[in-house]
Amino acid sequence: MAELTLWRPFQELRREMDRLFQEFFGTKSLFPERWESIEWVPAVDVSETDKEVIVKADLPGVKPEDIEINIVDNVLTIKGEKKREAEEKKENYYRVERYYGSFMRAIQLPSEVDVEKVKATYKDGVLKVVLPKKEEAQKKVIKVEIEK
Repeated sequence: MAELTLWRPFQELRREMDRLFQEFFGTKSLFPERWESIEWVPAVDVSETDKEVIVKADLPGVKPEDIEINIVDNVLTIKGEKKREAEEKKENYYRVERYYGSFMRAIQLPSEVDVEKVKATYKDGVLKVVLPKKEEAQKKVIKVEIEK
């Protein structure tokens, strides 16, 4: 006589997903070494007023002289390098999780800007770039007149 087996598709799917995750991430560590080569990308806020676009980028530990800002084809590019200050010879490191190295962030600007009037300031690890809009890109309010 044939035996009936209860088929549970979601349990099968879960087992397969567990197997794939285990194979991909490994079982030794929750954060395997293969993820340590991922580059650091600074977080940015982009806001817009009627007259300018403002970009703020979090760059903690980066010196202003190590930051390069370019605008080409209405794309703002922020490049730089976060340098390791000094290596301590007395300490034995088992793991270093603070990022050191170069970074780049490219941001498509929402409107045309006047590159000659761009200003960049740096304070407390935050880079602020103020990009004045070109006159033709600024919002123009047209008053509707009543015809007589």
